[in-house]
Amino acid sequence: MKNIGMVGIGMMGHGIASNIVKRDFKLGVFEHPGNQPLDGLKAAGATTFTSLKALAAQSDAIILVLTGSPQVEAVLQGADGILEGLRPGTVVIDCSTAIPSSSARMANAVEAAGGRFLDSPMTRTPKEAAEGRLNLLVGGDEALLAECLPLLKCFAENITHVGPVGAGHSMKLLHNYVSLGMVTLLSEAAACAQRNGVAPAAFVDVLAKGGGGGIALERLKPFLLSADVSGLRFSIANARKDLDYYNTMATDAGTHKAIAAAVLVTLEQALARAPEALVPELPEILGRT
Repeated sequence: MKNIGMVGIGMMGHGIASNIVKRDFKLGVFEHPGNQPLDGLKAAGATTFTSLKALAAQSDAIILVLTGSPQVEAVLQGADGILEGLRPGTVVIDCSTAIPSSSARMANAVEAAGGRFLDSPMTRTPKEAAEGRLNLLVGGDEALLAECLPLLKCFAENITHVGPVGAGHSMKLLHNYVSLGMVTLLSEAAACAQRNGVAPAAFVDVLAKGGGGGIALERLKPFLLSADVSGLRFSIANARKDLDYYNTMATDAGTHKAIAAAVLVTLEQALARAPEALVPELPEILGRT
């Protein structure tokens, strides 16, 4: 497995690509207006493609880092899509955040075209992507995962096999529901605290010493204390999308989702008020009259 193709060179994908191109792999990337600048990758030896079919025809493995299920389905099955050029045995590794039922359909389509499939969504941030320290949640065949480990270890610190195809994307949605749900809860509480005269520093200090402490509070803390959004550079638009996907997954599974539905509504309301905002800005947005 020497020739690696990538589609989706955004903030996360660029970090992944920069680590792959440093190793003993030949990297090809698909040119797209949504990419981060490719100059550094080209200088390091990456080749660019304007055709998904042509990229697939040159690749032993193809990594997708896309916005969501519609984009994954279009890249794989659309006109001039990856499946048109897929070589027998090529592995499609989907690192996007996707709906598990869609992942199962895409896995079947890839296998019908002669390829193999892993869903391998990520946790952590663009900073860890650039450092090669992502967490991967992998769904699919364990033997195939073992075959892909030298590639995945280029950009991941922790790689967890969580079950069959679709389980990786299920675990990612579970993770994001819990983490974004906690951030949303804390943001609503912070907005209420401000309206009731509680000093932000006291709010953070008291929660940190009690049951409200944890990673979610630490990520909100810079914004609560100094309007610094760097603790969680994740858009409310993406958060809303992930909660929508979680609710779809819960509906498909027939499980309870009243809390998840409430979080989704809260994020939708915040997004309507501030379409370009980042998640740490939620306390300020929710505090508006």
